[in-house]
Amino acid sequence: MIFQSFKAFCRRLAAGIVVAGALAPVPSHAADTSWPASVAAKYKLYFGGFEVGSYRFKSTSNGETYETTGSADVSALFGAFKWKGGIESSGTLGPKAPAPSAYKLSFKTKSKSGSVTLGFDKTGVKTVALEPSKPPHPDAVPVKPEHLKSVFDPMSSILAMTHASGGNPCDRTIPIFDGKVRFNLVMSAKGEQNIKEEKPSGQPKALKVCKVKYVPVAGHKPKDFAKPWVDYDSMEITLRPIPSANVYVPYTVTIPTTIGSAVMSAESVNITSSDHTQIALTQ
Repeated sequence: MIFQSFKAFCRRLAAGIVVAGALAPVPSHAADTSWPASVAAKYKLYFGGFEVGSYRFKSTSNGETYETTGSADVSALFGAFKWKGGIESSGTLGPKAPAPSAYKLSFKTKSKSGSVTLGFDKTGVKTVALEPSKPPHPDAVPVKPEHLKSVFDPMSSILAMTHASGGNPCDRTIPIFDGKVRFNLVMSAKGEQNIKEEKPSGQPKALKVCKVKYVPVAGHKPKDFAKPWVDYDSMEITLRPIPSANVYVPYTVTIPTTIGSAVMSAESVNITSSDHTQIALTQ
């Protein structure tokens, strides 16, 4: 039973962790006109203190539109579970938040492969395509049309998560639909922490520490949240401000469980700002 539960958690972790490599704009009191021209980042994935995989992220932007790609490789349970995935999304950059237009997640395990493709219009999700296609679980809370209005795909949600007109980036609620499940990430400020750099970058070293609560809305099975072994109330993300590039860098993501924490940690980040300044971060 614990083996099957762990495999299910690994699938959720692998599908969700690829989201967290995105970078997002630092709050500004003016209209957003200086998104970074490009970002390339590499993260390491850990579970229970052991390295289980890696995630790479790349984005490009012309200040009005964005395109992102990512790839993840996870191996756990001494190789019994393997997951490889690629993710891509695109959309426009509004004055308050990104507006997604397309999203696709492709994945492959030892026994199967599949994909999730979403299309958006101005109101929200317009199309959903799942491969393999199968009906929702009979115990799942039905996803209704109203649940798909004004939501983000997982990748664009990170841009929305740290973009605002001033204030603390940890103080917000982000509505997300991943193709199957509709949920909210409820964020709150937890404090700050300083980091040490392998090579001085000249950037601020104080991370914003955000507590993140996962709140299921639809598409989930209620029994999975009756006595969960994943602590959905106490997840954390740390964000590092990089004022010279007008971005926050997600530095770590931590998901506590009863048998250890799943952690994503930044290894290297290379940023090209809108004025072509190069910024390299190494931890």
